[in-house]
Amino acid sequence: MKTHLHGLLLYCRPGFERECAQEIADRCGEAGHLVEVSAEPNSGWVEAQAEGGTLWALTRILRWQDLCFARQLLFSGRTVEGMAPGDRVTPLVEAARELCDGYADFLVETPDTDDAKSLSSMIKKLEPHLSQALEEAGAFSDAPDAPRLHILFTATDRATVALSWPGRRSEWLNGIPRLRMPREAPSRSTLKLAEAFHTLLSEDEQERLLKPGMSAVDLGAAPGGWTWQLVSRHISVTAVDNGRMNPELLESGLVVHKREDGFRFVPRKPVDWLVCDMVEQPRRVAALAARWLTQGLCRHAVFNLKLPMKRRYDELQLCTDLIAEAMGDRKYVLRCRQLYHDREEVTCYLGDPGKAGGGGRKRKR
Repeated sequence: MKTHLHGLLLYCRPGFERECAQEIADRCGEAGHLVEVSAEPNSGWVEAQAEGGTLWALTRILRWQDLCFARQLLFSGRTVEGMAPGDRVTPLVEAARELCDGYADFLVETPDTDDAKSLSSMIKKLEPHLSQALEEAGAFSDAPDAPRLHILFTATDRATVALSWPGRRSEWLNGIPRLRMPREAPSRSTLKLAEAFHTLLSEDEQERLLKPGMSAVDLGAAPGGWTWQLVSRHISVTAVDNGRMNPELLESGLVVHKREDGFRFVPRKPVDWLVCDMVEQPRRVAALAARWLTQGLCRHAVFNLKLPMKRRYDELQLCTDLIAEAMGDRKYVLRCRQLYHDREEVTCYLGDPGKAGGGGRKRKR
């Protein structure tokens, strides 16, 4: 397949460009490839330049699923600038045809910033004309491994063409999951756990590991956003928090409320899941999750790490190193991601690779 790659293109939360840039540079370096990374503060995207051979090698190595701060991982082609309002389609189709022989489909996107969102009405008008022009140019392919074409608009007259491959990208537009807030849920934090399950677990893992009748402990549960998400899956929950829980959750018959310190609580018998969204030092929470796994108190854990304003990437590295040390010789899977519904935090999954399946960053020390 002919491709003319210019670099890497990653979407991220505005304000976290530096962390996204640090991470992709480290991941490429670990794979033996050097890239030159550039990022504009609060732009919502990061670029990395490298030689063509390096970029083609990275298409076989890098996966969005293994990154924390990137919402999307793309391989970019040419940036089209100075497009005339009357004809944006022609130069974009030309750039797309230069990039690759054929695409399975295409998306037109913008960064997650207020300025970029103002382009949405223009994009809606452009999409049908672009689809027709790509079809007439023979730009689509039925090949099972055909990449997707992404067109990232950063201004009315500026857009970058890029591509992604199945199994190595986020499937959501702009890398942002579209989740509805359940009316019955007691807080919007329920969306964090819902997104965590969707992004940190594969569909097969969700089916196998989130079965009705399972058990869970929710540390820092009040008022019950994460507990509600588990109860909606018919999982029994011990909700640990000195605060008040939502009365309807307590009436469900699936929730037991323990007014105790989350760091001192120990279940009477092992549970399937530990979930934790306590506002606490990230290294303390990371150590807590690792302790529950190593002591056999749970089989799987999802927890939030509230990162400090400065040295956020470094703090995450310290937390993952702490978990590695605590796990010792035990094999495990650790997956970390800054979710769309997170803010100054990242959400992590920690579990047994035999139970969780493939993917993530497996470690054995």
